[in-house]
Amino acid sequence: MAVIKIIDVSKVFSDARRKTSTTALANIDLTVDRNEFLCLLGPSGCGKSTVLNMIAGFDRPTTGTVSVGGGIVTAPGSDRGMVFQQPTLMPWLPVWENVAFYLNLRGGDSAERRRVAQRYIDMVGLGGFENHFPSELSGGMNQRVGIARALLMNPEVILMDEPFGALDEQTKMDMQEELVKIWQKNRGTIVFVTHSIDESLMLGTHVAVMSARPGRIRELIEIDLPRPRDPTSRQFNDYKRHLLSLLRPEPVAATS
Repeated sequence: MAVIKIIDVSKVFSDARRKTSTTALANIDLTVDRNEFLCLLGPSGCGKSTVLNMIAGFDRPTTGTVSVGGGIVTAPGSDRGMVFQQPTLMPWLPVWENVAFYLNLRGGDSAERRRVAQRYIDMVGLGGFENHFPSELSGGMNQRVGIARALLMNPEVILMDEPFGALDEQTKMDMQEELVKIWQKNRGTIVFVTHSIDESLMLGTHVAVMSARPGRIRELIEIDLPRPRDPTSRQFNDYKRHLLSLLRPEPVAATS
């Protein structure tokens, strides 16, 4: 069953000061089914984050429609959780209050908020750090807090914008493994933006490869690899070669 539908979406950014416009996306069609882990893969500036922001409701398409759960997206909503490139935590709040921030907005008993938050803190492997502040944690641990906060909202869709891009390689691999375990346990729908071929193959059930600006979907590929995934396997590297070929610049048609 489709959870996300993007139909004939284009996006043009206008610069009134310079009296110019830039076409960021052109004729995007994409469907994401329930429980899929879709990776949006493409070069910098191809519009990956713009697609994510339109699903989140932070931006609107110039033409076309974006829908989640059967409803047209017009604004952010609790059915979509967002994990940004940076954790965007409240530095004055300890881990458990950052995780429970959504519940705090709704009011209610502090003890109950903490009880609910603890489930998600344990889920992302941060038990014992409930009372630590963001400045006392590593970058990877802060991203875990952001993921726990998104999960607590119990959204239909979790959107992730290169959340591991700033992490060192070992921490990144650990976080990728942890995220897959969380996704397998919750069976939610994830859309994950990345510019790394290896990351998309380690994580995704599907990879949507985007062209350079104006961004289009060059190919949507189902990744049929067993988990945990072995980046040294022949099948993994077959997929990798194909994705590399798709990311190469498209040939320019000859003119007579």
